[in-house]
Amino acid sequence: MPAPPSPGSRVTVRIVEDDAERLMVRRSIVSPIELSRDRGAMVTVWRRGGVGYCASADLSADGLARAASIADDWAATVERHGVFDGLDLRTLPEAGPLPTSGAAPGEPMPDRPALIALLRAESAAMRIDPRIVSWSAQLRLVRRTQWLWVDGDLRSHESVRIVEPNLEVTAAEGAVSQTRSLGGQYNGFCRQGGFEVIRASGLEGGGERIAREALVLLAAPECPTGARDLLLMPDQMMLQIHESIGHPLELDRILGDERNFAGGSFVSLDMFGRYAYGSPLLDVSFDPGVPGELAGYAADDEGEAARKVWLIRGGILQRPLGGKLSRARSAALGVPLEGTANARAVGWHRPAIDRMANLNVEPGTTPFDGMVASVERGVLMRTNVSWSIDDARNKFQFGCEWGQLIEDGRLTTVVRNPGYRGVSATFWRSLAAVGDAASVEVHGTPFCGKGEPGQVVRVGHASPPCLFRGVDVFGGGS
Repeated sequence: MPAPPSPGSRVTVRIVEDDAERLMVRRSIVSPIELSRDRGAMVTVWRRGGVGYCASADLSADGLARAASIADDWAATVERHGVFDGLDLRTLPEAGPLPTSGAAPGEPMPDRPALIALLRAESAAMRIDPRIVSWSAQLRLVRRTQWLWVDGDLRSHESVRIVEPNLEVTAAEGAVSQTRSLGGQYNGFCRQGGFEVIRASGLEGGGERIAREALVLLAAPECPTGARDLLLMPDQMMLQIHESIGHPLELDRILGDERNFAGGSFVSLDMFGRYAYGSPLLDVSFDPGVPGELAGYAADDEGEAARKVWLIRGGILQRPLGGKLSRARSAALGVPLEGTANARAVGWHRPAIDRMANLNVEPGTTPFDGMVASVERGVLMRTNVSWSIDDARNKFQFGCEWGQLIEDGRLTTVVRNPGYRGVSATFWRSLAAVGDAASVEVHGTPFCGKGEPGQVVRVGHASPPCLFRGVDVFGGGS
């Protein structure tokens, strides 16, 4: 590992290896197999008043030394401009080894021909009606291994396997078309692990089921419009948590870093510890230790040990999603905050920034049947299909694949094109019931975008179903 390029500076080196393969059967035709391998290092130099980065695919001693020299030049430039006046950034990187990730490797994965055969079988099972016009089965597997050295000593070493299965089918008749998918059209069901992830996803035997659901939607009436109770299932709660809790709580957004690109936040520094983000039923945790959840790790990409912490407890906002650098900046502004080990990067070629990891709504005590029974006039919605939210992550409008009316405490008519809208700052206060532990599902997304230059990272979200009162719902024609 490279020595500090200037007196008193500190150096961290993060090496990342990714091996990925993507298998797809579209319209019963096996697509070419996509294979990729990526390996490189991000070298970071920490001066008293500046931090600099340099990525390199040259992992030789000379290559890393050159990267450290370039990173040091950038750190010196930052220091000269007084960007971090009043801070000593050299105190931020933690030394000493951490335990390796506790993530289990999961069940062995069948060989590639067996996986392709499974996808072909599910693809064939979707073709149950001439109105099925598009259908596909796919699987993406990623093996990521990462090492982090701080001042030449190995701080952390982690290796995980990511499993991303999905099925998708579209039915059409006349001018109407409907799509149904296994985990959302943006791969909402993805986890760390092995073949048990594919089994839990419902991919095996799922082709015919989602094809029949697409046909049901094709014949269904439009979702009604107006104020109704809303029961969100876990695969849609994932998107709700992500957009209207996760992004608003990212501390670098709150400090203004993202305003010219991904937007800011309606949350301000003075809200922590006192602001009623939701009803007293709302408990939200940052928990990289949930087994199999997509963004689990032992340490973040700057080497801070990860642990479960509360972001919202009893509805009250407790802490932001803020790594060490952002927390130091906030403290320099006179607002010291506890944060999370969530400095993360998409890969070796990007610096770590504040990102979500495993962000979860904790279970309550109400069984699913009890939530349904408590609704006189409402809609159940599942599986995200579209979203729109303003730059402050406040006003939002989300659409789902599947809707079902709730009338007098019973699930009744299936409806198509269900959507709802609200305001983050008030929506969570309408939370009236949280599903029990038996109803919790673990989901995630591989497509969380943020940063400049852009980064797309994997994020996990676990949640039970949740019931909200008096929400503005609408159908496709509204």
